[in-house]
Formats: sequence, structure tokens, C-alpha cells
Amino acid sequence: MEIDADMRRKIAVSLAAAGSFVVLLVVVGSRYTTDPTPDEAGGVILQPPGGIVVVGLFALFVFTMAGVGFYLDRTGE
Repeated sequence: MEIDADMRRKIAVSLAAAGSFVVLLVVVGSRYTTDPTPDEAGGVILQPPGGIVVVGLFALFVFTMAGVGFYLDRTGE
């Protein structure tokens, strides 16, 4: 099964958009977490501003993927 050039471009652009989302989540996770105190159970704790940033990243991801889809649809013709 051979993948044509147009499909390779779509795959590459989609993977780049999804990969950048994952990288941004890792950055937010590393900047907005703290280690728990001995009284707190569990692992690292995401601070409240970090939660807001994560929600913003989800919204940004949705709009980015919509834009990527629109771009790929327009350039595929």
C-alpha cells in the first residue's frame, strides 16, 4: 500500500499539531506543579492557574485542529 504525497502532507501536518499540543501539556505540567507535603496523598499537584492554562490549551488545540483541517481541505483541491 503506497501513500501518496497529499496524504503524507496531511499526516505530517496533523502529527505536528498534535505533537505540539503534547509538548505544551508537558511544559504546563512542569511549570505549574508542586510536590505534595507529607499530609497530602498522591503525586504532584497541579496548581489552580495551571488548571486554567490546561483548559486554555484544550480550547487552543480544538481551534488549531479546526484550522489545520480547513487548511488541508483548501490546499487539497
